Amino acid sequence: MKKFITLIIAIGLVIPSMAQQTPGAKQTDAITIEGATAHLGNGEVIQSSLIMFEDGKITFVGDSKMRIARKGKVIDATGKHVYPGFIAPAKTLGLVEIDAVRASNDEDEIGDFIPHVRSLIAYNAESKVVESMRPNGVLIAQIAPTGGRISGTSSIVQFDAWNWEDAAIKVDDGVHLNWPTTFKQGRWWAGEDPGYQPNKDYSKQIEEVTSFFKNASAYGKSTPKEVNPAYAAMQGVFDGSQKLYVHADDEKQIIDAINTLKSYGAKEVVLIGGYHAYKIPEFLKSNNIPVLVQYTHNLPVFDDDDYDLPYKLPKLLVDAGLLVGIQNSDAENFQTRNLPFYAGQAAQQGLDKETAVQLLTGNTAKILGIDDMYGTLENGKSATLFISEGDALDMAGNQLTHVFIDGRTVSLETHQTELWKRYMGKYEGK
Repeated sequence: MKKFITLIIAIGLVIPSMAQQTPGAKQTDAITIEGATAHLGNGEVIQSSLIMFEDGKITFVGDSKMRIARKGKVIDATGKHVYPGFIAPAKTLGLVEIDAVRASNDEDEIGDFIPHVRSLIAYNAESKVVESMRPNGVLIAQIAPTGGRISGTSSIVQFDAWNWEDAAIKVDDGVHLNWPTTFKQGRWWAGEDPGYQPNKDYSKQIEEVTSFFKNASAYGKSTPKEVNPAYAAMQGVFDGSQKLYVHADDEKQIIDAINTLKSYGAKEVVLIGGYHAYKIPEFLKSNNIPVLVQYTHNLPVFDDDDYDLPYKLPKLLVDAGLLVGIQNSDAENFQTRNLPFYAGQAAQQGLDKETAVQLLTGNTAKILGIDDMYGTLENGKSATLFISEGDALDMAGNQLTHVFIDGRTVSLETHQTELWKRYMGKYEGK
């Protein structure tokens, strides 16, 4: 009996430590941040700023020299930097906890055309992986499913919540389509040439996509006798209430995808990946296609690519006049915390530093359709922001001191910081 009681107590002590930090309490008192260099997320900077917010909304953004009464708690951020919360698009954060544990993996469902599968209801607000994003300033994400041809429907969440209902910012914002690849990489483990070979099934796979779109479009224009969940879930793509996120990389893929999807009535199309998008900027601009470009910390795909193409790709697209955000492609979820440094890499390739900030804030918010409340530091918008000791796009400067989501003070403690403290105590004691 004593052993049993001891075990129960031990479990009781362990379980709380496994959960995410308790979400912040609703903002009740005004907060003023004074003296920080404010990066507004729209390309503008205020060197010595004054930012105030109440009830979760920003009420003032201006110069600290202005004669205006400071409200509530005043945070002296002189010498520091303040940014809007960074936004991570098209990720499976909260859907996968441990890749090797199938029971913790909800990123994919059975089926090739499943737009009616909603990622939001599988989102785990207490994920330790999600929690680890906040200390680097990543406070918002678009949670998207993967796999199949049409993976399902994404939603946008903030990273300080008890459950998925609390987390949701924009529910069922868009459908995700993986366009067929024109080339396939050989499976070296199966004795195939590891290089890229033409996809012999490309035309057939496109026919499958067009057939699905044709049937879904016809379904919405008729009065069906039976409900078809997959076709019903596509209607927002045709009436413009939902965006169609197309994952494609090479030039032919992109052109075929956009021409085909536009012809079948897709109103709002967003390109994700866009590895060769820099080759066809005029085509993308003429079709009003924004790009969520893949992450910069990568190697070139093809032998004849510039060695630094992944590094400079965001700049090439911005210089071409496209609306661009950064999406860390097929990188593992835990790497999403490096999102600020992907933008920092683009800045090192000559992109203006404030434009690089926009790739994570104002631009991405606009692409996802949440720019009315998030992405920039402006009066009336959500007080979702953070204070950093230095340049948040640089690993040395990205040292956060304060985080606020919808005005709530958010803890910077995570499983990672607990381990750091534990082992620093061990080795410093030697």
